[in-house]
Amino acid sequence: MPLHARRFALFALLAFAGIAHARTLEADIAKIRLPIATLDDVHVQLDWPANAAQGTLVLHAGRVQAPDLALDARNLAWTCPLSRVDAHGWQCDGVLRAGRQSFRLAIAFDEAATKATLSQGRGTLAVQRDTATPDLTRIDLTRVPIAWAQGLLSKSWADARLQGGTVDGRMNVEAPTRGPLRIAGRLQAAGVKLETLDASVAADNLAGTFDFDYRLFDAPRPSLLTLDGTLRGGEVLAGSAYVALPTSPIHLAITGEQRDGIGWSLPSIAWTDGNVLDVRGRAAFAEDATMRLLDVKLRSEDLAPVRDRYLSGPLGNAGLGDLEVSGALEGHLHFENDALQSFSVVPHAVDIYDPTAKRFTFHGLDGELRFSRTAPVDSALSWRDGALYGLAFGAARLPMRSEGGAISLVEAVPVSFLDGTLRFENMTLRPPADGQGADAVFALEVEGLDVGKIATTFGAPAFRGKLTGRLPRAHYAKERLDFEGGLSLAVFDGRVDVSSLSMERPFGVAPTVAADLRLEDLDLLALTEVFDFGSITGRLDGRIDQLRLVDWSVTAFDADLHTDTAARGPRRISQRAVQSISSVGDASFVSSLQSQLIGLFDDFGYRRIGIGCRLANEVCTMRGLHSAGDTFTIVEGAGIPRLSVVGIHDNVDWPTLVDRLSAVAGGEVTPEVR
Repeated sequence: MPLHARRFALFALLAFAGIAHARTLEADIAKIRLPIATLDDVHVQLDWPANAAQGTLVLHAGRVQAPDLALDARNLAWTCPLSRVDAHGWQCDGVLRAGRQSFRLAIAFDEAATKATLSQGRGTLAVQRDTATPDLTRIDLTRVPIAWAQGLLSKSWADARLQGGTVDGRMNVEAPTRGPLRIAGRLQAAGVKLETLDASVAADNLAGTFDFDYRLFDAPRPSLLTLDGTLRGGEVLAGSAYVALPTSPIHLAITGEQRDGIGWSLPSIAWTDGNVLDVRGRAAFAEDATMRLLDVKLRSEDLAPVRDRYLSGPLGNAGLGDLEVSGALEGHLHFENDALQSFSVVPHAVDIYDPTAKRFTFHGLDGELRFSRTAPVDSALSWRDGALYGLAFGAARLPMRSEGGAISLVEAVPVSFLDGTLRFENMTLRPPADGQGADAVFALEVEGLDVGKIATTFGAPAFRGKLTGRLPRAHYAKERLDFEGGLSLAVFDGRVDVSSLSMERPFGVAPTVAADLRLEDLDLLALTEVFDFGSITGRLDGRIDQLRLVDWSVTAFDADLHTDTAARGPRRISQRAVQSISSVGDASFVSSLQSQLIGLFDDFGYRRIGIGCRLANEVCTMRGLHSAGDTFTIVEGAGIPRLSVVGIHDNVDWPTLVDRLSAVAGGEVTPEVR
């Protein structure tokens, strides 16, 4: 028998009025409709001994639904001692069981008001509804587990699960017969923990105080939400974005509206983290919480804390977790129709530094960088100076135009570098879009770079030489940089040509470099003297194919180095050079026509020299001019005394070989003739 709440209360009072001589009273009610809830299959039983001061009330509800509060509970059972309060009131306080959970529920009502208190552990939810204002219900919360709000959260975010935290505060629920349901008040949350079903979004230890106002209208009018308050501390992970909130207050204000079948629209968003980050804008989400629109403007007057608070996730994934940034910045971003439509970045005296790996440094970033997916826009970015892997470069200004989803240089940009010039041309950058990552192409001209400065930076001796060349096309995509064309190093009165050059993760974790090298007519005397190898006269040709460096350490190559037999001039090798070759190549003197006279000579004639190595899995497979069994000839002598150097082990441990090379370069190998 459906009953309105007021009629149900009157029915109960009339029944209770006549129980002085009754022992048991039972009632079955098919449905009870309250302003914010509906009870189905209700069974009430009252046991009240004759002339007793109180009785025992047992109430069972097959189902309790409050759709506006996203409550749907089944098989609730409440048992409590029922007694009178004054002449017109009643009260009952007992255990409420819902499935495996149990609560303490106390209800008291009279002609003026109905009051209820639900508690579990230290958490208490108190409800009061006055007879004079039957559409208004006041709710007070004290350390209420936030998990109690799971149903309400699921109405707007179906995949989210509340896993911890408490709520304190007060809210009013207005449920007029005509008009929207309205829930408003102030809540203070602490230790909030949340995670989505796919773990793409998680939050931990969030705390904050918010005023809110939520109004639920019938379609087609949208439901409305306003939220205004402060956050203090906690962590949020959304995809690769990680936010570590400070203990200082962050102001957050949101206005939102929700339509059935469309999702949430947030016409106004404001996030203020002091002078570290201020964000203003709007957003919209589909019913599955995917983003449909994001249009925000941001400003930071102090970039230094931004890394730890907001950027540690994406920077860490890029291998830049220690990146230091200072200065100020403004920006604007517009995302819509599943694509980035436009953005602008305006740095103000920004410095960027990679302190751990020292991969790059920029000082005095200024100007503006603008991107447009449609209409053309112009901008220009500049810096005062910087460094690349510790090698300094000069100031530059990059004039750019963006249209059609790309950013392009409008003219060639020269950058002074290592007493020479790098010239960037025909650069076009496409930010991530349509499921594809960032993509960039450019041309690079290298003119007169000091090779000696590059060598000393990477621990090699400071030899003289110039690096020149042109790379007509370089392509960056999926963390890989490939170069077409080649570079030429003018060193040791000869040339080294670099081709098939590529880099993986150039500024990420464990950068990898691959290339092929060709050596032509290098002056061996100049080369060996620089490396303190001893002295060898003549010219050197050769190749180093499939060279691969991981984190700037050599891991693979196939090399073949040999003297040029057609070159003019003497071909002599010193005792020290012989000893260096022997120590590096695991070689020894095998044959000499006049071995007893070797110690009388400072150097020896040779016909040709050749050595090769194929490095794989930290083992260098050695070879020479020709082989016989496990041995291979490195130096083929000429004249008297006739000297030959033969390697006796063709498989050499690469770390051991590197140690030998370091010893030779450091002058730790002394000549020994036997």
